[in-house]
Amino acid sequence: MEIIVNGESRTIPPLSVLDYLRSLEIDPSRVAVELNLDILPKGAYATTRLNQGDRLEIVHFVGGG
Repeated sequence: MEIIVNGESRTIPPLSVLDYLRSLEIDPSRVAVELNLDILPKGAYATTRLNQGDRLEIVHFVGGG
């Protein structure tokens, strides 16, 4: 299925948000995820399935001082 991730089209198998992050080797505790213009609570990553045409924005936290 096709989804948009950070503005780029991607073809992926059916996955949860958590499984997709893991497939990218992204630590879910270090990112914020927006799905179809709504911020997704971290507790929903495992139960939220990605669907054809979804728009996903993944924002990495950056530390600084």
